[in-house]
Amino acid sequence: MQLEEAVSNDATGRRVPPGRWPILIGQAIIALVGLYAFLGSLSLGLWSSLGPGAGFFPAVLGIFLMVLVALWFVQERAKPTVETGGETFDRAQVWAVIASLVILAAALPFLGFQLSVFAFLMYHLSFRARIGRVKAIVISLCGSVGVFYLFTTVLHVTLPVATLPPLSMIGL
Repeated sequence: MQLEEAVSNDATGRRVPPGRWPILIGQAIIALVGLYAFLGSLSLGLWSSLGPGAGFFPAVLGIFLMVLVALWFVQERAKPTVETGGETFDRAQVWAVIASLVILAAALPFLGFQLSVFAFLMYHLSFRARIGRVKAIVISLCGSVGVFYLFTTVLHVTLPVATLPPLSMIGL
């Protein structure tokens, strides 16, 4: 058995195509980051008498990363990514995301979490992703109002509320 064959075999004994190694290495790195986040969060405490502890969200994110990597690995085994000759890099998309995140951060103290995140999601879903208006509204409401009430009511985490008088009077 040659050394090259021993190194380039996956767990099933089949030869791993050379283009798949970056995907496998990326999956391993992300899985290790998830494991590190999860193990590191255990020493911070997952829950306190006031609600989620300092390690709760890192633990959830670590588990989430590891589950997503496992799903990605299974998906790649079932149907490997097809090489298309390189991905196109859209600078306008990157700058649109960066600019909208800066605007979101600036708007949060004035418009509050619910309205700011709703506008952020509507912009990205309607104009950038070109999703239908009704679907974009439903997803944006769940992502803004739903997340706000989940965090404030269930997890007892405070999120920014509107400071502008008309918006604060109606509870935004």
